[in-house]
Amino acid sequence: MRPRERQLQIIDLVRHHGKLGVDQLAARFAVSAETIRRDLTLLAADGKLRKVHGSAIPLRDFGEGAFAQRMQSNAEAKRMIASKARQLVAPGDTVFIDTGSTTLAMAEMLATIDDLTVISNSTEIARTISTANSSAQMFLLGGAYNVDNRQTCGAIALNQLDGFHANIALLAVAAISGEAGVMDYSFDEASIASAMITRADRVVILADASKFDRVAPFVVASFEQIDTLVCDETPVDLLAQRLKQAGVAVVQA
Repeated sequence: MRPRERQLQIIDLVRHHGKLGVDQLAARFAVSAETIRRDLTLLAADGKLRKVHGSAIPLRDFGEGAFAQRMQSNAEAKRMIASKARQLVAPGDTVFIDTGSTTLAMAEMLATIDDLTVISNSTEIARTISTANSSAQMFLLGGAYNVDNRQTCGAIALNQLDGFHANIALLAVAAISGEAGVMDYSFDEASIASAMITRADRVVILADASKFDRVAPFVVASFEQIDTLVCDETPVDLLAQRLKQAGVAVVQA
């Protein structure tokens, strides 16, 4: 097993079990404890998990510190993805955009396009677009407010989405797998994204390669519901096959 593949599996195992020791992970992957320690050091530095007292524990719901880490993680890839996805949006479009570090990079690009109507559940995205572009019509969904994520969610936000229809939905994801589709670690975020998908003419997923071949608990969409994947590396193996079978256009930044 390649180190990157092992590290992605470690992230999923830790998120599922909550806490795993170095010895447990070493036995699971049939490698030395020192190899696992190096993996955990790299993953902790990249903001994927926390390394404490010979164990790994998951990051808690993207609090401010974790969100800042996510913004720094693969930051250049996210900027490249956002720049490429900008080409899919035209002046006058109505756009759904959900919460995420990649979609926040996307919001900076949307702020350069005139006469957009934008609907989001992210207060940070709303601030970014409204501050930079006075021609944008910005709608912020109401609902239960999560100060850590700077987003609204829940039944009120979902009900308000019934009042909108968009030309395009720009969505960030936590995981994308050839076996399970597009997924998220948050039920609330998955629900918002799924609702946006059903109310949009085109669905564009924004995902850097670190999200490939990972799984998360909550399904956002099947590949058949997606029109375009904008990414920084070309998907391979089963993921590439499933995207092709479903007719998803893969656009590499």
